[in-house]
Amino acid sequence: MKIPFGTITITDRAKELIVEALDQKRISSGKLVREFEDGFARLVGAREAVAVSSGTDADILALAVLHDLGAKRGDEVIVPSLSFVATGNAVLHAGFTPVFVDIERDTLNIDHSRIEAAITPRTRAILPVHLMGKPAEMDTINAIAKAHGLLVVEDAAEAHGASYKGRSAGTLADLAAFSTYVAHIITTGEGGVVTTDNEEYGEILRSLRSHGRNCTCKHCILNAGADYCAKRFRGPGGEDVRFTFDRIGYSCKMNELEAAIGIGALEFYREILGKRHQNLLHVLERFDRFAPFLSSIKEEPHEKIGPHAIPIVINEGAPFTRSELTRHLEERGIETRTLFVSMPTQCPGFAPLGYRLGQFPNAEYLGQYGLHIGVHQDLGLEEMDYILNVIDLFLARYR
Repeated sequence: MKIPFGTITITDRAKELIVEALDQKRISSGKLVREFEDGFARLVGAREAVAVSSGTDADILALAVLHDLGAKRGDEVIVPSLSFVATGNAVLHAGFTPVFVDIERDTLNIDHSRIEAAITPRTRAILPVHLMGKPAEMDTINAIAKAHGLLVVEDAAEAHGASYKGRSAGTLADLAAFSTYVAHIITTGEGGVVTTDNEEYGEILRSLRSHGRNCTCKHCILNAGADYCAKRFRGPGGEDVRFTFDRIGYSCKMNELEAAIGIGALEFYREILGKRHQNLLHVLERFDRFAPFLSSIKEEPHEKIGPHAIPIVINEGAPFTRSELTRHLEERGIETRTLFVSMPTQCPGFAPLGYRLGQFPNAEYLGQYGLHIGVHQDLGLEEMDYILNVIDLFLARYR
């Protein structure tokens, strides 16, 4: 049996929209991107959704909003030490300094009890990550941020469909950054989305993704195919505001072909989410049988995990290595991925920041002993049972 890590659902409707866009020769960001943004916003429950070219860009732009709020380059953003490297990279690309905080082993998320100790006069934001789709402890994080006047940005890249105390990921902070990469539930192939309830932030985001230009209408009639826009010439002396740049920006728009795939994904979102969540819980609810050697996350009563993947942690004292377990799974057709690493101490690219191995013991442990496997919609309970049985077979050697 083959258990690939990920898949993509490209619907007939998406294919029709792609062909239509190609026939009309309108493939840059336009009406399909607007339609995808509107659908994504409704799904999440946010007022604003701004589509960009990657989840990394979503993080970058969400943080770059801080510059309009008075932040200076080199100011600090608090982030968990364990995440996909894009989280730390985004802080630096937005012009800030990441300040890392260790994580909790049982949730994989930032240890909220350590956040206040990391706050300095230069701190401007907290960037919690819902790793593997498990929501971070947002009530506590938001309370800390409010007490210190900080912005909160959710890194919800893996948290499609997640909820926390009845509220959807993407509505739990000032802004949220999603990835719509091919491995995610709502996918555009490559892409990302920033959500917010703040309309001013929405305008800033639309400016930032297009070089910092002044033209920031939520629905651009020119991009939708109209020939003339009176608002375009509202600059001093009737100047064209499309060529007035109010801030240092980026070039990271989503295109029409990507948006078409996303529109198709939105149509089948509930079906895809339901199947992936069923797959995930089927495994997590049976995971205790692997004690004391292996552990994973749990879905608590106050939350719903976004079913991105199954995280697996090799516990202390286990008589085998991660590479031995990984090889056993891969040889039997089950694709694996590592559970990321401690960015400040296990990623050489962050060495100039001056952190030392041993400062983030929980993140470093998971960086050495964690992995994850897929639960996507092309799999079912038969494949989930196969995964469980293959792990049982491996552990039988040591019982």
